[in-house]
Amino acid sequence: MSRHIFTSESVTEGHPDKICDQISDAVLDAILKDDPQGRVACECMATTGLVVVSGEIRTKTYVDIPAIVRGVIREIGYDNAAYGFDYKACAVLTSINEQSADIALGVDESTNATGKIGAGDQGMMFGYASNETAELMPLPIVLAHKLTKRLSYVRKSRELTYLRPDGKAQVSVEYVDGKPVRVDTVVLSTQHDEDVSQEQIVRDMMEHVIRPVCGEFMDERTVFHINPTGRFIIGGPPGDCGLTGRKIIVDTYGGMGRHGGGCFSGKDPTKVDRSGAYMARYIAKNLVAAGVASKCEVQVAYAIGYPEPVSVLVDTFGTGSVDDEELAGVVREVFPLSPGEIISALDLRRPIYRATAAYGHFGRDDADFTWERTDRVDAVKKALGL
Repeated sequence: MSRHIFTSESVTEGHPDKICDQISDAVLDAILKDDPQGRVACECMATTGLVVVSGEIRTKTYVDIPAIVRGVIREIGYDNAAYGFDYKACAVLTSINEQSADIALGVDESTNATGKIGAGDQGMMFGYASNETAELMPLPIVLAHKLTKRLSYVRKSRELTYLRPDGKAQVSVEYVDGKPVRVDTVVLSTQHDEDVSQEQIVRDMMEHVIRPVCGEFMDERTVFHINPTGRFIIGGPPGDCGLTGRKIIVDTYGGMGRHGGGCFSGKDPTKVDRSGAYMARYIAKNLVAAGVASKCEVQVAYAIGYPEPVSVLVDTFGTGSVDDEELAGVVREVFPLSPGEIISALDLRRPIYRATAAYGHFGRDDADFTWERTDRVDAVKKALGL
């Protein structure tokens, strides 16, 4: 038997980088609500007492960016001056320009030589799926996200009143012959009030967070590291400067499979960093759901200004019942791959993105996450003659 351990991490919505992702996507949502054709590339930085929002936006509507920023921070839970970061007290600076006219030439149908929406940039995107969980996601990232969501739940529900918004989880899963069999190690760090002991935190995290999520995968050899430094009072932006797009592995597959490098948050769907990655996940998930492979990775790549991908690659890691090259041909036949077709097929010109900006963009049971549907399974099987 072959054995290995694979580790993935997740962070809570109060982590400084995730604050920035949520702000960027909240600005995008506010624009798409009134102007579905708006072009948005919105970046954010958060540090002690300060949030800076910058980027390129072209829209027919007006949005109150400082109000959006403060609303996101308040909803996350930074509503107490004792936390060192407070939605009422922090300064908000904005520096917004219009989208580059040179980029628009390649994207807009009216100026594009092809008459179709062109890719907003060059780049390669990856999608991944595996049948090791019901979500068709790798188990380590599924458990890591469930831990951070559970940590946020027990804080917001006041089940544990001493918790603060920042937190992280990391899960190491042991695989035997490619199958996940047990959780080897759990690392959990949570921001907390000053007047709580380490002993109570450890006890409460085990009872209220770790066992409810990981219990069925734990055994007597599982190792736990809970607030390993023994103290986590300073958190959020005062503890670490936050930036949009710095948690791209948390956002995707937890390191399982490859990543093209582009982040998602704050980008409208003409940016193939986002829409192309969503389509790649949609393709990989439908191929696995169709039973043609137990795990699958799909790469698509684009040239700025051109609608069709310059390459499509399918890799089933030796688990496919059909040749990978044949699958790549079926992908081009069955799935829409130009930016305009992707936007239409997945209905991406809607204010749905703030929800994606914490706890992962994939493996979520949410009707708005259209790229998680498996509604092309029959079309895949028909194209393969199955």
